[in-house]
Amino acid sequence: MTHTPAYTSEQIRIAEAPLLANGEPLMARAAAALAKLTRQIGGFADDPDAAPLHPHPTTHARHLLVLAGSGNNGGDALYAAAHLAEEVDVDILVVGARVHERGLAAAMAAGARRVEIPAVRDAVEPYDLVLDGILGIGTGADPALHGNAREAVEALLPAVREGKTRVIAVDLPSGLHPDTGEAGDSVLPASVTVTFGAVKPGLVRGRGPELAGDIVLVDIDVLDELDGFEPSEWADVSRIVRAPR
Repeated sequence: MTHTPAYTSEQIRIAEAPLLANGEPLMARAAAALAKLTRQIGGFADDPDAAPLHPHPTTHARHLLVLAGSGNNGGDALYAAAHLAEEVDVDILVVGARVHERGLAAAMAAGARRVEIPAVRDAVEPYDLVLDGILGIGTGADPALHGNAREAVEALLPAVREGKTRVIAVDLPSGLHPDTGEAGDSVLPASVTVTFGAVKPGLVRGRGPELAGDIVLVDIDVLDELDGFEPSEWADVSRIVRAPR
């Protein structure tokens, strides 16, 4: 475990702003790191340079579902899917009112297929892995999921609770408030949360420890920008990795 500071969603947005203004490809870095970690977690690609993440898979993942929300969180998940679709079967379920169009196009071009909620709910075999990219630090004051997002989560929850499907939360479990750790009543508990830039305090407050699983922090070059901020919390993470450049 590594002890590291946690910063609020507002602090992280402020830190990211100059990097984004300079054209730094933060989403591309996050997505590449997420894809690499998903390979390790799912066990479907060997990575001799990395120790396995807990829980180490006993079988290789064959079928991956991406839950894509409307914002950048969904974009991270979709671009990660584009990296993965040539190695594993990838389905994409869009649950937001809109979608990151370029990320979706990249994933589809790489071989992913788009599905709807009935196909997820009525699947004969549960998904091996789910990338939960519904909501990130854009979560509002009320973190509860609604509409298609809630319906999708509720369709997947039985298999997750039975241990048939493992969840990788993209930045944080959707339905968990990034700062307070408050959570709605329909949240997919993650085996691993891959969080970008800095740890969010909600991952270690309130229901965060119950829902986040192991936390892996991906350094996308935001940490240096956060040096002038007072941490909101401190957290223990399983690993800190530097995003590919």
